[in-house]
Amino acid sequence: MNDTDVKSGGGARHGDGERVTTPAAGVLGSTAPDEGGSRASTARERRRAAKGLREGGNRVGGAGKLLLVVLVAGQFMAVLDSSIVNVAAPVMRSDLHASGAGLQWVIAGYTIVYAMLLITGSRLGAIFGYGRAYLAGLGLFTVASLACGLAGSTGELVAFRCLQGAGAALLVPQVLTLIQRRFEGPRRTAAMGLYQTAIAGGAVVGQIVGGVLVDADLWGTSWRPVFLVNVPLGVLLLAVGWRALGGDRPGPDERPGWGRLDVPGVLVLAPAMLALVVPLVMGHEQGWPVWGWLVLAAGLVGMGAFALVERRVSARGGSPLVPGAVLRSPGLLSSGIMLLVGVASYNGFLFTLALHLQSGLGDSPLRAGLTYVPCALGFAVSGLWWGRLPERIRAHLGYLGFALVSVSYVGMAASVHGGRDGGVALAVGLAGMGLGQGAVLGPLMSSALGRVRPEYAGDASGVLVTLMQFGGVVGVATFGTMFLSMTGAGAHASAHAAVLTFVVLAVVNLGVALWVGLGMVRRRAGRLA
Repeated sequence: MNDTDVKSGGGARHGDGERVTTPAAGVLGSTAPDEGGSRASTARERRRAAKGLREGGNRVGGAGKLLLVVLVAGQFMAVLDSSIVNVAAPVMRSDLHASGAGLQWVIAGYTIVYAMLLITGSRLGAIFGYGRAYLAGLGLFTVASLACGLAGSTGELVAFRCLQGAGAALLVPQVLTLIQRRFEGPRRTAAMGLYQTAIAGGAVVGQIVGGVLVDADLWGTSWRPVFLVNVPLGVLLLAVGWRALGGDRPGPDERPGWGRLDVPGVLVLAPAMLALVVPLVMGHEQGWPVWGWLVLAAGLVGMGAFALVERRVSARGGSPLVPGAVLRSPGLLSSGIMLLVGVASYNGFLFTLALHLQSGLGDSPLRAGLTYVPCALGFAVSGLWWGRLPERIRAHLGYLGFALVSVSYVGMAASVHGGRDGGVALAVGLAGMGLGQGAVLGPLMSSALGRVRPEYAGDASGVLVTLMQFGGVVGVATFGTMFLSMTGAGAHASAHAAVLTFVVLAVVNLGVALWVGLGMVRRRAGRLA
C-alpha cells in the first residue's frame, strides 16, 4: 500500500458493505478487545474480515453515485431548513399573528430538538441499521415538512418544527456514518467533499431559496412553500433511497432491538443538551436573563452526570450512547474541537452579515441571500478539490485554511467600513472565506474519523455531528450577541458593529491556525528527535 492509500483510508470490505481496514490504512485495525469487549467478539471480527476478503464485495461500485446523491441530498435538506425559515419569519408573524416569543420558537424549535437528539439518533442507527434509520428520519422529516406547510396556528407550527428537528436528528448522523462504511479511498474523499459542500451550501442556499419563494408568493400561499418544497424532494429520495438502503440491517454479530438502547444515558443526555442549547439559542433575543445562565450551568452539570452514567453502563457490560473507546480515538476530540470553532465562526459570520445587510443597509432578503453566492462557490471549489491535491500540500491545509479565513474576515471588515455595501471587495472576501473553510472542514472530518475502529463509526459520527451542530449554535449566540450589543440605527452604526465582529472572528481563526501550525512543528520535531 502506498502513501496515498494510507492517507485516503483504503481497506478491505465486508460483504454487507462494512469496511475492515488495517492499521496502515489510518484506522485502528487492532483486534485487541476494548473495554467491555471480549476475545470472542475479536475472533468474530477476524472471521468477518476474512469473509469480506474472500467475497471481494464491492458495495461502493454497486451503490456508487446513486447512494451518494441520496445521502448528500438528505443532509442538504436538513441544513437548508435551519436557515430557510429565517427569511420567511416576518411574513409568518403577520399571517399567523404570532407573538415575538412564538416566532422565536418557530425558528429555534427545530435547532433545539435537532441538537438535543443527535447522539441518540446515531445510536438508533447502530441498533436498527444505519440505512433504515436514515430512511425513517427522512420519512419523519418529510411528513413534518408537509404538516408545517399546512399549519394553521403558531402552536401547530412550533410542534411540527420540533418534529422536523427530530427527523433531522435521526437522519443526519447516518449520512456521515454511511459514507465512512460504504466508501473508501478516493471515493470517500470525493464523498466527504460533497458532504461538506452540502453542509455549507445548505445554509447559504436556504436564504436564497427562502427569499425567492416568499417574494414569489406562489398561488397566494405566502410562506408555506418554504416547508412544502421539502415534500416532493423527500418523497423522491425515499423512493430512490429504499432501493439503495432498504436492505440495510445491523451486522450479523449485533443484537438489534430497543434493549440495546442506553435508556439511562438518553434520559440524562437529552435534558442536559436541552439545557445547554436553549439559553444559547434564546439568550440573545431576551437580553441574556438570569434564568438562562442558571439553565446553562445546569446543562454543564448534566453533562458531567452523563459522563458518570456512561461509565456505569460500560462497567455493567452495557452499550453506552458514547463508548469511552470512541472518545479515546486518536485525533477525534482535537479535530472535533477545531471543527466546532470553524463551524461556530462560519455560522456566526453568516448571521452577523445577514443582520448587517438587511437591517443596516436595507437589502431585501433575496438580495442579501445572493450576496453569499461567492462564499458558496468558494466552499464548493475547495470542498470538492482538496482531496486531489498532492499529499505534501494537503498536509498544510489545516493552518493555511484557517489563515485564509482570518485574512478574508479582515478584508471584509475593510470593505464594509463606513457603511459601504462592500462591492467587489466583499465578494472577494466571501470567496476567500469559502475557500478557506472548505479546505479546513473536509480534512478535519477525515482526520477525526480516519482512525476510529469500524464498529464505532456510527458513534464517532454522532459525536462529531453534535460538536458541529453545537458549534453553530454557539457561533450565532456569541457573535450574534456581540454584533447586536454594538450596533445601532443606520448603516454607519451597523457597519461599525460588523467591522468589530469580523475582526474578532479573524483573531479567533488566526489563533486556530497558529495552534494547528505549532502542532505540526511539534510532531515533526518529535519524529526527528
